[in-house]
Amino acid sequence: MQRDDVVRVSRRLSYVLRHRPGSVGLTLDEAGWVDVGALLAALAASGLPLTRDELDRVVAGNDKRRFAYDAAGLRIRASQGRSVPVALGYPPRTPPDVLFHGTPVRNVPAILAEGLVPGRRHAVHLSADEATARTVGERRGRAAVLRVDAAGLVRDGAVLTRSANGVWLVDAVPPRYLRTL
Repeated sequence: MQRDDVVRVSRRLSYVLRHRPGSVGLTLDEAGWVDVGALLAALAASGLPLTRDELDRVVAGNDKRRFAYDAAGLRIRASQGRSVPVALGYPPRTPPDVLFHGTPVRNVPAILAEGLVPGRRHAVHLSADEATARTVGERRGRAAVLRVDAAGLVRDGAVLTRSANGVWLVDAVPPRYLRTL
């Protein structure tokens, strides 16, 4: 499987496991899991034949670790970033005192006025380091990085969790916890 194929398959998996499982006839369980065999069969039926070895390469080769297998390796799900309702079951965690959020520069005035809200996702995504936040923000234009007072959020009652790929998740971040870098 060539690098371009891995990217193409990863994008399709993201679409199916994060947003539209019904597009290939799948239904995710309440925690976002689907049987690997059912996924492979559904992808093949929709024009993307894939072996388990190829799927393993896509999961292992994804630089953002967007997908995770269960402990037995029999089920797969997206680590976070869904627009379909699921309960990921990540336990509350104490984050570092400071986290970061990358966004296109054009979004900064609205964010500083209204705070960070999940939009079409189920949670606000935060990064543990500035470089990752900048990379995320640059996906849709020139990036700005916001500093998030995670310690203050927690002190004031916010619950943060950490996804399987290290992304910090929170329901929202009010403007008082945000600063531009």
